[in-house]
Amino acid sequence: MAASPSTARAINDRLALRLLQREGPLTAGQLKQLTGLSRPTVADLVERLTAAGLIEVAGEAGEQRRGPNAKLYGIVAGRAHLAALDVRTEGVTVVVSDLVGEVLAEAAVPITGDAGTGPAVEQAVALVERTVKEAGADRLHTVGIGAPGLIDPASGELRDSTGLPEWHRRLVAALQERLPEARVSVENETNLAALAEQRDGAARDRDTFVLLWLGHGTGAAVILDGSLRRGASGGTGEIGFLPVPGTSGLPSATDCGGGFHSLVGAAAVAELAAEYGVTAEPGAEPVAAGAVRTAVAVAGPASAPARFLDTLADRIAVGVASVVALLDPGCVVLGGEVGQAGGEALAARVQDRLTVLSPLPAEVRPSALGGGAVLRGALLTARDQAQEELFGAPEH
Repeated sequence: MAASPSTARAINDRLALRLLQREGPLTAGQLKQLTGLSRPTVADLVERLTAAGLIEVAGEAGEQRRGPNAKLYGIVAGRAHLAALDVRTEGVTVVVSDLVGEVLAEAAVPITGDAGTGPAVEQAVALVERTVKEAGADRLHTVGIGAPGLIDPASGELRDSTGLPEWHRRLVAALQERLPEARVSVENETNLAALAEQRDGAARDRDTFVLLWLGHGTGAAVILDGSLRRGASGGTGEIGFLPVPGTSGLPSATDCGGGFHSLVGAAAVAELAAEYGVTAEPGAEPVAAGAVRTAVAVAGPASAPARFLDTLADRIAVGVASVVALLDPGCVVLGGEVGQAGGEALAARVQDRLTVLSPLPAEVRPSALGGGAVLRGALLTARDQAQEELFGAPEH
């Protein structure tokens, strides 16, 4: 069935807007070439999108060209403002951007464990409000939040999780109350990191891969055929609970102790580093990540730092081999603070061990976005949601 004229216009408008988002400002001639639409159709959509306040003249294409055909059209970046939050057990980081994703302001605040739920929520909300003001925004259109823990697939809310602060769950509701005009959504931090690596990082050439999060906690995000998989209860990737050899026991329904987390969680990595005499440089970096970074920097053949990295790679490879055997993703990205600190040196060691353990081929890569992956994923998600609403869905 042929599309109605209004549906065809909506489809063409969205196509042009997506191209402007991806390519930046374009002339009408470039839009014609990239879309394959006729010159009159492109002229109509440019006029329509300009009148709707979605695009504007952003300059001219080259100093030698003048006139209507040289005008560059770009998305009106100030049409909406977005915020992204990376919520951790010890604090919050916030960025505010325009509609095309350019960061206008960024800030962070530490939140201690003894702050109390109410004061912690207020600190985080106040940080968002200050950052919005610093960015020069009147209001927020969309807020994307990345946080540890499981997301309920039915409600889209953080579920109660043992060991995570109560203020995490309260924060989402508080932001929605203080920012009633904004659309607020929350997603698991590892899932957001994977989406960012898929769009802008180590997995840009893959539509199927797994991101293994190695940090304070242990988790995994699964991207299959280009789509994030959450599972029936939102628990896909709870790899910290995976029973593995080399631990002192088995995990339980309420405790991942004895699971894969006991081998590669931050506490286990820090303890392993101490056994090999590897210490982190004093600083803001977590101890486990700092020790791994130090080991990578000073490791020589058969040295204690090299043996530490070898043993850590042995442990990581056990979990990676299990993921590869089950999902055959072809690619595993090592993320989180420890994965970022280990970089190519750790990834290469895990790759060597995986080749021996698994009959299925899989490439092991270090994160390309490092510690900014969660925030980047939250911002990309917020931008996509805002554009979906503002650009309008095609009629059927």
